[in-house]
Amino acid sequence: MCLGDDPTCAAFAEHRLRYRRDMEPERRAFLKSGFVATGGAAALAAGGLTLVSPALAQSSAGRLKQTAHYHLPANAETVHWGYFSKKLKPQVEIDSGDFVTIETLTHHANDDAERMVTGDPGAESVFLWTKERKGVARRGAGPEDSKLGPGGGLGVHICTGPVAIRGAEPGDVLEVRILDVAPRPSANPKFRGRTFGSNAAAWWGYHYNDMLGGNKREVVTIYEVDASGERDWAKAVYSFPWPGVTDPDGRDHPTIDYPGLPVDHTKTRRSFDVLKGIRVPIRPHFGTMGLAPSEADMVNSIPPSYTGGNIDNWRIGKGATLYYPVAVPGALFSVGDPHASQGDSELCGTAIECSLTGTFQFILHKKADLAGTSLEALDFPMIETSEDWVLSGFSYPNYLKDLGPDAQNAIFQKSSIDLAMRDAFRKMRQFLMQAKGLTEDEAISLMSVAVDFGITQVVDGNWGVHAIVKKAIFSERAV
Repeated sequence: MCLGDDPTCAAFAEHRLRYRRDMEPERRAFLKSGFVATGGAAALAAGGLTLVSPALAQSSAGRLKQTAHYHLPANAETVHWGYFSKKLKPQVEIDSGDFVTIETLTHHANDDAERMVTGDPGAESVFLWTKERKGVARRGAGPEDSKLGPGGGLGVHICTGPVAIRGAEPGDVLEVRILDVAPRPSANPKFRGRTFGSNAAAWWGYHYNDMLGGNKREVVTIYEVDASGERDWAKAVYSFPWPGVTDPDGRDHPTIDYPGLPVDHTKTRRSFDVLKGIRVPIRPHFGTMGLAPSEADMVNSIPPSYTGGNIDNWRIGKGATLYYPVAVPGALFSVGDPHASQGDSELCGTAIECSLTGTFQFILHKKADLAGTSLEALDFPMIETSEDWVLSGFSYPNYLKDLGPDAQNAIFQKSSIDLAMRDAFRKMRQFLMQAKGLTEDEAISLMSVAVDFGITQVVDGNWGVHAIVKKAIFSERAV
């Protein structure tokens, strides 16, 4: 059914108007709350603690115009598959302070097209693949003539966007507030009221070379999520060993080596007796979210880096705020890789990969206003929640610069937890000293007794360790 996102629909204009009319009360509610005028994140932060100081909030708010609310659907015309690029044409251009509701699709939807693609015009347009044509031909940052198909699968995430922010320039910081996250319901009448996701224990998983008995295999588990969002847990529906796929172009795929491969379930062995009686807590979030880097024209979506991307931290969900250093004019924000849930490490290679829709607000902080603030030296993606600050450490903070011309290949051989831990430590030390006014000795002591370091992911090429510090620690400190 067209929700104002299918230009081929005979009633597209009517449906689009209805969508905008339905969104207007929500937009007015945001504005009425004074979210923008009060500095936004401060209203959500424990004890009023936020990275945006009152002075910076006032400077940034002074540039705001009357805000608008946009809707960016996910379809073959609005997504780019498997890469970030500073060369991409923006799907929408907005002003600082504007809201955008963005639909995102999981690249694993074809693991069960009946549940996650059928009847959904946007998903059908993206996953279309016949002998005659492909809805989205390029999948990855590799060459056009790759034997696996254009892009070569060197990057797998379906990213909606980019969104350009007027006036954004290198050296600025973009604040992105995640105001809402909602599951995308199955459009197939057989599964009304339900949403589904896929978890692939795949060859790139941390476990793969350590299977009992040396019996390497890829196994996909399909999960069900309540489409209303009221039930806070997911349950497994069935699992199946990867059967090997021959794609519509006649290429064989004995492993999951190219995104969007259509699985023919007449050839799978499905087990419906899997994870019985187990409820998986859901925490919907976006695994891949960030800005276009400047170092290359086309960048693989898998390894995260200094402008964000595939961080795969489950804390990037509703209520969180992300701060990104801007690397290219317009910032060029894209989002994808939606997850219903994930544990720290994403050990087997994926989360519960589940299509979601998010509502975001974008606030631009200009370089000229950052001096003396907590954001002055920000050169990595930082997460702020109501209770925590979360710093993202990577094996290589900017692997595109750190590893030279062959960086996009070399990163997959050079990552380690040791390197990611070292980066997280250095970033937390810098944050505590600059933003919180501690000496180095004070910062080191506090990190050992009160900062939690965790493994974000060990499957994305550029492995990650996050450092979490509670805001409440600083509730009595003036700085």
